[in-house]
Amino acid sequence: MMKKMSISTSKTSLVLFLCQIISALDVPLDSKLLEELSQPPTITQQSPKDYIVDPRENIVIQCEAKGKPPPSFSWTRNGTHFDIDKDAQVTMKPNSGTLVINIMNGGKAEAYEGVYQCTARNERGAAISNNIVIRPSRSPLWTKEKLEPNHVREGDSLVLHCRPPVGLPPPIIFWMDNAFQRLPQSERVSQGLNGDLYFSNVQPEDTREDYICYARFNHTQTIQQKQPISVKVFSTKPVTERQPVLLTPTGSTSTKVELRGNVLLLECIAAGLPTPVIRWIKEGGELPANRTFFENFKKTLKIIDVSEADSGNYKCIARNALGSVHHVISVTVKAAPYWITAPRNLVLSPGEDGTLICRANGNPKPSISWLANGVPIAIAPEDPSRKVDGDTIIFSHVQERSSAVYQCNASNEYGYLLANAFVNVLAEPPRILTPANKLYQVIADSPALLDCAYFGSPKPEIEWFKGVKGSILRGNEYVFHDNGTLEIPVAQKNNAGTYTCVARNELGKIQNEVQLEIKDPTMIIKQPEYKVIQRYGQVSFECIIKHDSTLLPTVTWLKDNDELPDDERFLVGKDNLTIMNVTDKDDGTYTCIVNTTLDSVSASAVLTVVAAPPTPAIIYARPNPPFDLELTGQLERSIDLSWIPGDENNSPITSFVIEFEDALHEPGVWRYQTEVPGSQTTAQLKLSPYVNYSFRVIAVNRIGRSQPSEPSEQYLTKSASPDENPANVQGIGSEPDNLVITWEPLKGFQSNGPGLQYKVSWRQKDVDDEWTSVIVANVSKYIVSGTPTFVPYEVKVQALNDLGYAPEPSEVIGHSGEDLPMVAPGNVQVHVINSTLAKVHWDPVPLKSVRGHLQGYKIYYWKVQSLSRRSRRHIEKKILTFRGNKTFGMLPGLEPYSSYKLNVRVVNGKGEGPASPDKVFKTPEGVPSSPSFLKITNPTLDSLTLEWGSPTHPNGVLTSYTLKFQPINNTHELGPLVEIRIPANESSLILKNLNYSTRYKFYFNAQTSVGSGSQITEEAVTIMDEAGILRPAVGAGKVQPLYPRIRNVTTAAAETYANISWEYEGPDHANFYVEYGVAGSKEDWKKEIVNGSRSFFVLKGLTPGTAYKVRVGAEGLSGFRSSEDVFETGPAMASRQVDIATQGWFIGLMCAVALLILILLIVCFIRRNKGGKYPVKEKEDAHADPEIQPMKEDDGTFGEYSDAEDHKPLKKGSRTPSDRTVKKEDSDDSLVDYGEGVNGQFNEDGSFIGQYSGKKEKEPAEGNESSEAPSPVNAMNSFV
Repeated sequence: MMKKMSISTSKTSLVLFLCQIISALDVPLDSKLLEELSQPPTITQQSPKDYIVDPRENIVIQCEAKGKPPPSFSWTRNGTHFDIDKDAQVTMKPNSGTLVINIMNGGKAEAYEGVYQCTARNERGAAISNNIVIRPSRSPLWTKEKLEPNHVREGDSLVLHCRPPVGLPPPIIFWMDNAFQRLPQSERVSQGLNGDLYFSNVQPEDTREDYICYARFNHTQTIQQKQPISVKVFSTKPVTERQPVLLTPTGSTSTKVELRGNVLLLECIAAGLPTPVIRWIKEGGELPANRTFFENFKKTLKIIDVSEADSGNYKCIARNALGSVHHVISVTVKAAPYWITAPRNLVLSPGEDGTLICRANGNPKPSISWLANGVPIAIAPEDPSRKVDGDTIIFSHVQERSSAVYQCNASNEYGYLLANAFVNVLAEPPRILTPANKLYQVIADSPALLDCAYFGSPKPEIEWFKGVKGSILRGNEYVFHDNGTLEIPVAQKNNAGTYTCVARNELGKIQNEVQLEIKDPTMIIKQPEYKVIQRYGQVSFECIIKHDSTLLPTVTWLKDNDELPDDERFLVGKDNLTIMNVTDKDDGTYTCIVNTTLDSVSASAVLTVVAAPPTPAIIYARPNPPFDLELTGQLERSIDLSWIPGDENNSPITSFVIEFEDALHEPGVWRYQTEVPGSQTTAQLKLSPYVNYSFRVIAVNRIGRSQPSEPSEQYLTKSASPDENPANVQGIGSEPDNLVITWEPLKGFQSNGPGLQYKVSWRQKDVDDEWTSVIVANVSKYIVSGTPTFVPYEVKVQALNDLGYAPEPSEVIGHSGEDLPMVAPGNVQVHVINSTLAKVHWDPVPLKSVRGHLQGYKIYYWKVQSLSRRSRRHIEKKILTFRGNKTFGMLPGLEPYSSYKLNVRVVNGKGEGPASPDKVFKTPEGVPSSPSFLKITNPTLDSLTLEWGSPTHPNGVLTSYTLKFQPINNTHELGPLVEIRIPANESSLILKNLNYSTRYKFYFNAQTSVGSGSQITEEAVTIMDEAGILRPAVGAGKVQPLYPRIRNVTTAAAETYANISWEYEGPDHANFYVEYGVAGSKEDWKKEIVNGSRSFFVLKGLTPGTAYKVRVGAEGLSGFRSSEDVFETGPAMASRQVDIATQGWFIGLMCAVALLILILLIVCFIRRNKGGKYPVKEKEDAHADPEIQPMKEDDGTFGEYSDAEDHKPLKKGSRTPSDRTVKKEDSDDSLVDYGEGVNGQFNEDGSFIGQYSGKKEKEPAEGNESSEAPSPVNAMNSFV
């Protein structure tokens, strides 16, 4: 027979147990994917371990499992195979392992008692259920007995025994009479845990002949009854009183063992007259506040969810007027096994490593054993990839045949646990689970999350591209999540388009496209405004919105954050809310909420309803102060105050606030007395003794509070004894041997008379019967010396004066001073979870040793040394505090591949206890930080030298470096990526066979056995020719170009500013300047200094439509400047990145176009002089196109080709309004439209095809084309 076993019952499906996988592979919860993947069996439903069945009904033993392929089922009974085919009474449900034993057709339940276990098996392994113990319930009859009447004397105790028959499970006991009415119970008469009925003392009314004990057996739904018991009480005069005696438990001490997590029930029932009162305490500790309950008139102490910390001595004290008796129950809490780390399912790729961990605790410590596919692992088929190390199984280089189900069994004398965990080795090509062409819509300037849910084994690598054939996405503007999701933190309009996700592993590659649309945000451009309206008037709130044209907004109005009243007076329009016939109930806050499918905005305004119409002649203000205050009806504890209200200033007075001054104790201090409605002008005020009162009144309306009235006359009340005692009484020790009793002293007007003092009383809780008292002056604390360390005290403080004492004060519980804890936590264990996180366990210290309020535990930990660098370092200790009585804590932020030490200390209000012995643990390797630097030196025509520094934090043993690089062309497009692996002991590399005069981008990172660290990037340029190389002399430093150069000066101009950028080659230089002026002007150049070593500068304050010249220079290099560049400002001009105005083919083309236009003009002029008609114009008029109508019909000009323009050069286009200005919205033929940028309309060959084909915008770039690529022409410069 194997050891007792169990597995935690779960009713979840395959979808749910896969979510617990914590390996290198996470299986997404996708139903289609889960149906296709091979899967070892998992038990999903089973009957409880201890299964008590009704002997009259069929027995159903559940066993359900999931797997791929579907598992087959078999059973054992009492350790041997159970062949259900040989028993006609037993059947198994189809596609299930659940057994049905037919009892209702002749079977006997007793014949099927035993221990059953289910096995679910497929080609990838076998899972087993708990040992399920089947027992039929039993409800035997009561044995017949002759019961003699109970004759008892009044005042004596009595026990009526129930002694129910032994059933399975045990019955529920209750007492009733022959009319089936429950017998009343009280502090005097109650039922014990064993079912007996106890009388602490009997009274004459207890005489009756129908005390009947009933036993209810729940499983069989039957009730058995004992024969009635007769009780006769005879009286004796006088009745003798008796001090308490315990009826149960007997003796002075007893013991009880309870299991962790169960309910602890302790009982004390006492006899005595008068009826004793029961009280419970825990020696040396407190009863747990949130888990302790008192039942059965405090005779039963109930503590739920007990733990080892609840072990100890519990004392019950029974007390009446004649004395007391107590009993001590020594409680020991043991523990059946419970999980610390249950094994989790493991999904691996062929060749990967993994571990199964099974850790349990209990009292006593449970033993751990492993099974493989239901067979003890010692006799299971060998697997070379498997190694068992105590509570851990280590897998190395697994293969598909390594798939299996492993069982961990943790058991001790109080029970067992059994958990199934499978190892599933999968080799799967990548799959993308996100639907193809899924559309994402987001609001501009908000995050966009594009999903690419995937699965594969080995785990695929994910890459994203913009467009179908675009370059791979990189850079700070994107965030790439481990689950494949691409995040654009701040999505802009230019982020819209098609995105392609590619997943690849060694078994294949797959891609998917999604669409992203960016919508304009919804805005309220005219918000509702604050309104003041008179009653019965009409008011409107406006809410005018602007939204994306593709989104459908809905507008909702709220009043005071709730729906509008269901009232026809409220009219909701398209962009307004109108309230007709306004009433006082309409006063409040109105909110306009605009919702679309993507966003929501709101705006609010307040409506104030007033009685009079708001006209300029009426001023609403705070009321004037009341006057003529008068005191009447003077009594010892009350007085009447009356006043005349001041002017309300057009806003009704809503209330009056009355304040008082005590000239005897606090002169000049005004305190709140009461508040009365605005309709009252008198108030009866309650008074305190021994106060010299003055009163004043403040009026309140909607606008605010008035100034206070003039004070009333003074009134001195007579003295009396105090009415109240000090508040906030506390007892807290400041030293281990004292108790500091503090309180809040009464204020002067609370003293009620002269000679205010305090009576301070204290006694040790549950030890002293008598109070110790002392009378002190009007102070706020008293110190009791010579107390034991940290024991509870009952404390009270009573006020008194020359006329007497205040009422008896209530008691509070305090504690004498704390001392430092005496004991360090024991059994400190460290579980390293990963390279930066560890979990620490410890045993709690005994509460007696804490000697104070347990505040928690502190873990001191420090790094001893890095395992990759043996040098010693300054030790910086770190501290983590864990509040409460915790027994574990997490240590985050550890450094990988390092040796650490730690200890644990308990903390109370006084401080820290001694430290536990130092525990040493080591963290595994992690990925390294980026290399400390990357320098690129010695550029030649075809080579560059790279030098680097090792990572500041290697976090392990470096295995290699990876260098990736790719060329960058003049349009900032990236070329093919080259990757090189470099040994870890190298610190430099010469790259040869590079292209001359080419810029390269380098990506460099380091690796450990765990993986790659973060990378460092750098850019460098190979030189154009050997003339730019300075030959080094002997001992010279690094090689620099012979002369510096500033190249590729480019401009991007707008109406009033221009962005100037350039490329600099040469020695390090940080002082550049930009010179500019109007093109063709003889004025001096204007100079602007560039801050730092930037390679760009923005010129501001330029004149629109003006041509400028610009050049770039370097300070300190005489005569060193770039060549000049010319640009022109203008509306929506694109940057002048490529100037082809000097290209021969372009000049020829433009000359031909100009010649054709000139010939056309001459022909038109001749025909006009001959009075002829221009046939094209007739066709244009017939089509009535407003774009080509004549500009001046009265002077006979032909629209665009007027006489006034024949002798002038064309400017920016062939159509010009009479004022000689060009506006983009007025002229579609303006060559501004054909320049660079998103509005350019030239085709690739410079023709005007785009204009006449109706195309206004460029086609989106495809492939590796950059969105910043310059237009092939600059039309403006070609026509200047």
